[in-house]
Amino acid sequence: MRNLLTSEPIARFHEQGFLVIRKMVDPQDCARMKSVALEQLARAQPPLEYEADVGYAGAPESRDSVGGRTVRRLRGAFDRDECFRNWATAPHLIDMLHQLLDEPVCITLAHHNCIMTKHPQFGTATGWHRDIRYWSFKQPNLISVWLALGPEDPDNGGLLFIPGSHRLQMRPEQMDELDFLRPEHPDNQALFAQGRPLLLNPGDVALFHSGLFHSGGRNNTDQLKTSVVFAYHGAGNAPVPGTKSAAAPDLQLD
Repeated sequence: MRNLLTSEPIARFHEQGFLVIRKMVDPQDCARMKSVALEQLARAQPPLEYEADVGYAGAPESRDSVGGRTVRRLRGAFDRDECFRNWATAPHLIDMLHQLLDEPVCITLAHHNCIMTKHPQFGTATGWHRDIRYWSFKQPNLISVWLALGPEDPDNGGLLFIPGSHRLQMRPEQMDELDFLRPEHPDNQALFAQGRPLLLNPGDVALFHSGLFHSGGRNNTDQLKTSVVFAYHGAGNAPVPGTKSAAAPDLQLD
């Protein structure tokens, strides 16, 4: 394993819950992934998740509603094309994750494993949440890896993070039935004020802890936003048997 990260960014990740690596992926590789994603999106290659499927505020009520068949995610990215597999298993990425997790690295194909798309007009906003709300592992210690295939900012629905929020203990009354932070709760409003927009360019990568609160707004531009997202955990942090997290393979990568 190569020690690609120095002690300072490793400490920053553990303190803030995220780390951004600029220009981590070559422009040619980004262009290839984006081209494949757009081609598969154009022919609606399954498996897909539609905006109507998420049940978020402002989303179309059904697939037959206006905008209901707007694609939100191209699922199963790992098996869609070798360009996505090559990125998901890139040795320099795995070496960084090994440093952050401090143990050998596994990719979970049960979670994320997708190309996220956010369309103009029907790209639904996502409230403040933690990825771990969906996942069942021995320890809530996973890392999501978000690769921007184009520019990402608040105008097109880019990510926002609350730094350090992966270390917070939340009270039940702060969360709604879907484990989103309740916008009306006064303690949550103070948290929202700490939200920081993540400004990404093509090839930039955000690594963030599964307990970090993050959100994303609507896409108010006229251009589609695309990102590739995978999730990783340490080899000693197995999924809980019988849960959705154990329903797809884990692959050890180093």
